[in-house]
Amino acid sequence: MKFDKKVMESGVVAAFSLVLAFSALPAAGGSTEADLNSRNVELIAETAGKSYRNVVATKVKKQNQLVASSAEEKQPMELKLEEAVKEKQPVELKLEEAVKEEQPEESKLEEAVKEKQPENAVQDVVEEEKQPQESVQEEKEDRAEGSKKEEAVEDKDNKPKDKDAEEKKEVSPWDTKLMPQVEEYLNVRTEASEEAEPAGKLPKGASAEIVESGDEWTKIKSGSVEGYVKNEFCVTGQEAETLANELGTTYATAVTGGVRVRETASSEEGVTILDVLEEGGKIKVDKEAEAVDGWVCVKVDDTTGYVSAEYVTVELELGKAISIEEERAALEAAEAERKAKEAESQGQSQGGGTQQKAAVAASYDDVTLLGALIQCEAGSECYEGQLAVGAVVMNRVRAGYAGSISGVIYQSGQFTPALNGTMAGVLASGVSGSCIQAAQQAISGVDNVNGATSFRSVSSGMQGIVIGNHVFF
Repeated sequence: MKFDKKVMESGVVAAFSLVLAFSALPAAGGSTEADLNSRNVELIAETAGKSYRNVVATKVKKQNQLVASSAEEKQPMELKLEEAVKEKQPVELKLEEAVKEEQPEESKLEEAVKEKQPENAVQDVVEEEKQPQESVQEEKEDRAEGSKKEEAVEDKDNKPKDKDAEEKKEVSPWDTKLMPQVEEYLNVRTEASEEAEPAGKLPKGASAEIVESGDEWTKIKSGSVEGYVKNEFCVTGQEAETLANELGTTYATAVTGGVRVRETASSEEGVTILDVLEEGGKIKVDKEAEAVDGWVCVKVDDTTGYVSAEYVTVELELGKAISIEEERAALEAAEAERKAKEAESQGQSQGGGTQQKAAVAASYDDVTLLGALIQCEAGSECYEGQLAVGAVVMNRVRAGYAGSISGVIYQSGQFTPALNGTMAGVLASGVSGSCIQAAQQAISGVDNVNGATSFRSVSSGMQGIVIGNHVFF
């Protein structure tokens, strides 16, 4: 407790006044009066050196002792003492008021001392004053801690959701699809082996669903075909998607009847109408045209047209695998058409013509093998040049060079692609459709080289039937 300097001086003045008052008392009792003066001096010293709380408590105790002692020794002394105390009271009251103004928080302590409450009661008062502040502080800390926990829970709840949304966003439909990266088609096998029977073909620009992935082979399903393809000739994910957009065809399909294809991206009157689509009608999307908001650019002959995006759906279409049976049916249809035009198919020949000879029995593998050889020897030639190579092989079979198509092809020193591994690569990646068709026709008996069993480059100077860059003899 701190006292103001003026307040302390007032207390000292009051103490000296009290001493003077006691000095004026009669000297009755001798030693008793001296003891009284001594006790008053002691009281003054304690009052100047201690806090107000201790002053009050000590003063009450000593006054009680003094009064009791005076009553025993002499009755008049009590009266004089009371008068001295009364004279001192105004100064004391001023001192108490000054202390109260300086230390308003000590009022409770003062009241506790006046009522002679135990020391513990005073301590309890102090603790009661502290408790509300401590309670408020604890409540603030609890609220802050609760807020942190709520934020942590909220962050914990939100994080997995954000992660799940991100994972969902990263999933692409092409993660479960593949595309063949070949020149013509990819063989689909019944088993995960190059020796297994073919189940069908996956053409260039076709897609397939992945059924089961493997290190070397992948089981796929496309169209009516289900089987295995070699991984080294396939792409998936982003590569497959890019390839699909490059090779696939995008169509706009009308969702209602009477969809107008306009010359310009405008619905105003007077715009030229290029075409009208019925419900379900398709038209090819022009990928190279500049996009216009609200409109789909389409191809109309060699012109770019526009249809309202509101009335069409846009979808990328890709090819599908073809089974062996479906391929055979297609080849037979093509052969029938070819036979109808045989008389007109002379090709670029000198002194030759097309003949129809007896067909030779052959398996699917024989057709594929002959087609692969044709692709190696004349893949860049015209169709008549491809057919001519196939006819040479079949003429050798009929002439007895070997007992089978494969025997003729793999005969020592004859066809270089069959011996150096080039043909094996073509078989793995897929044979072109035109070469397969030429092989099929040659096996069926079509001969456009007049029975020739050999061929060379035109630059060799050999004499014979010239077709494209080869001479047949």
